Amino acid sequence: MNKEIRWGILSTGHISNKFAEALKILPEAELRAVASRSMGKAEEFADKHHVSKAYASYQELANDPEVDVVYIGTPHAFHLENAVMCMRKGKSVLCEKALTINAAEAREMVRIAREENVFLMEAMIPRHIPLLKRVVQWVKEGRIGEVRMVKATRCARGEFAPGARHLEPELGGGSLLDVGVYVISFASQIFGKPPVEAVGLAHIGEIGSDEQGAAVLKYDKGEIADLSFALRTEAVNEAYIHGTEGYIKIPDLFAVPTKACLFKNKKEMEVLEEPIIGNALYYEAEEVIRCMKKGLKESPFMPMDESIEIMEVMDRIRKPWGLVYPNDVKETE
Repeated sequence: MNKEIRWGILSTGHISNKFAEALKILPEAELRAVASRSMGKAEEFADKHHVSKAYASYQELANDPEVDVVYIGTPHAFHLENAVMCMRKGKSVLCEKALTINAAEAREMVRIAREENVFLMEAMIPRHIPLLKRVVQWVKEGRIGEVRMVKATRCARGEFAPGARHLEPELGGGSLLDVGVYVISFASQIFGKPPVEAVGLAHIGEIGSDEQGAAVLKYDKGEIADLSFALRTEAVNEAYIHGTEGYIKIPDLFAVPTKACLFKNKKEMEVLEEPIIGNALYYEAEEVIRCMKKGLKESPFMPMDESIEIMEVMDRIRKPWGLVYPNDVKETE
């Protein structure tokens, strides 16, 4: 493996720009290439972030022998297609969350990653933030006894232009895949297993996507996760982990936390505080580099099989809503 990990970025949207900024503070990362469906956008991105190569097609980026790993920042509906294109050319992949648009696609993406023997990871920031890793350690050490309940909220109030990917059903838009994945992944991270039951309610907006929702997950020992998510609703985005002997509070914004508090008998017993480095996408890139340097094909903090389980939970939650994506239809044809 080269001293520097050579990156390519597939797409030039907002999140891809943030990821490019994150790579700049990683000495072992070199942003070698960017691809867009428009040469003008690719060149503009390349000029902004000092990238040496700009491509007007995603395939050209996948073909580039000087790229080791590709960050995929396209809408959910294209994750599988884009990731497969790159993995078939021997590229490792960091794919923006949610990993795919449904569980069938997630299983296929993971299958191909293993077939091609390349690294694959879902880009889930909270899994790699040191403060949250220490919270997980609190839980494993039994600091709050046996965990019985998790509560988490990830809501935002956004104003989206017509056709924006956030709420566009054709692109997998909606609150579940965009922000609901954070709270469902958080519950999975804390309980360390998939739920035995998963139910939810949602408001489907005028254009046909879920603008807000809530889910309740039940686990094999009766544990409960109470989760809420939205794209048009303002909220305090806190998380709580309740145990038999105390609880942990992670204040707003729990998904990118700078503080966590442990309580016993309703008294604050311990506080963790740590600033976020850069724009937090730094931690994802750092983990990819760490794994690739060690020759790992997946991250122990965001395993591929767990990403599949999370997609399966989201499929179960949305099924009663009648929320069907175009990619779902493809699976049944």
